[in-house]
Amino acid sequence: MKLLFASAEIFPYAKTGGLADVAQALPAALAKQIEVLSVMPLYDFIDRKKFALRAMNESFQITVGKDIYDISLFEGVNRGVRTLFVYEALLCHCQTPYGNKNADTISNDLRFGIFSKTLLVLSQMFEIDVLHLNDWHTALAALWAKEMLPELPVVFTIHNLSFQGLFPRESIERLGLREHYFTPEGIEFWGGMNCMKAGIAYSDELTTVSPSYAKEILLPEFGCGLEGFLQVHSAKLHGILNGIDTVFFDPMIDPALPKNYGPGKYANKKRNKISFCKAEKLRDAERPLVVFIGRFTEQKGLDLILEVLPELLRLKLNFAILGEGSEAIADALKTLSKENDNFSIRFGYDESLSHRMYAAADFLLMPSRFEPCGLNQLISLRYGTIPIVTDVGGLHDTVGDIDDTDSTMCGQGLVLTELNSHTILRSLKRAVDLFSKTKRFSKISKANMRCEVSFDKSAKSYLKLYGKTV
Repeated sequence: MKLLFASAEIFPYAKTGGLADVAQALPAALAKQIEVLSVMPLYDFIDRKKFALRAMNESFQITVGKDIYDISLFEGVNRGVRTLFVYEALLCHCQTPYGNKNADTISNDLRFGIFSKTLLVLSQMFEIDVLHLNDWHTALAALWAKEMLPELPVVFTIHNLSFQGLFPRESIERLGLREHYFTPEGIEFWGGMNCMKAGIAYSDELTTVSPSYAKEILLPEFGCGLEGFLQVHSAKLHGILNGIDTVFFDPMIDPALPKNYGPGKYANKKRNKISFCKAEKLRDAERPLVVFIGRFTEQKGLDLILEVLPELLRLKLNFAILGEGSEAIADALKTLSKENDNFSIRFGYDESLSHRMYAAADFLLMPSRFEPCGLNQLISLRYGTIPIVTDVGGLHDTVGDIDDTDSTMCGQGLVLTELNSHTILRSLKRAVDLFSKTKRFSKISKANMRCEVSFDKSAKSYLKLYGKTV
């Protein structure tokens, strides 16, 4: 079997979130069993020399709407997986994968329309057996496949339903789509075009990234306006839990860490904490260290953390944040970091720093309003950092509460069954209390490090699903 795995971002070439991590690690796991070609755009900001990308002899033209576009191909190898890069000037001339901070800008319909149609040419060129599409950026390929390659099985994965690729009605003509697709049963959505609906409606199999999220998106609370549409297509919907790259995320060999460690060299974890606290000028490394790593968005719950942050910082703990997003939240955090010697903040995203934070921390705070799967909690388990999470989506599927005697989860943490600023504060008081019970804390931390969080199990589920479509 030969698989084409398509994503708008793949680590380490381009990353804005967890999609990039999955798009690297899942193909690597699948490649142990089948032939996999990964494909993404060759954005201008990608360093071709650094990643040893080479131009291929193949080039071709595609038609999208009324215009013709010149496509060039490059290739490289990523974790043993052959990776194809699509270059087209409009698609690739950008500073981020999505052009700017708004993923649904007016030009992105055409940019990712070009990418999506190119995927079908590549499927023919490389004699692909199954095409695996990821999120709205690739979703139009499912629609065009019905016209261009009706025998090609298409699997579509929803990584985050809140990003749907919404564009005005004029995009239909711009992309050269037939009018009969512009219906409530197709890609019409409140008078505009919805790319996500194309992937849902026209794929042969539909997946999302955890069993719980697959159930949640059928409900109004989590369905982002598509719950009814998803209910219609629920017979082909599968929830397959993500994993992480356990080679890249391995505290025993991680080159970003001052000291490597594992369950058998557990004392070195504290040395990472001491080093981090010193670098960030945090007081008293004997205190529990809590970290938040993620975007400053409503989804991630940082607004709720901010509500109780002054009170939180009066607890006997250190708190560190790494992330970016809302300027209003960032400004408020800056002010508080200047006023408190037990609080540090770093803006932007730094992969090496995030690894050091996972290694240094005693607890990871992740109070998400919704979480399709979540990778941070899996990384924290791998690094022996106890997650503090809400009981939603993939968090529900991967973390059980330390006091829940009926839990069958390997991963243990502190679980918020209700989410508000007060429950966040209570969970941190629980964390301080747990940290004071040294033997219990270290036992949980070490046990979490032994949990199976790789993509191997997920890959088996996807292979079974691919086999069903062929």
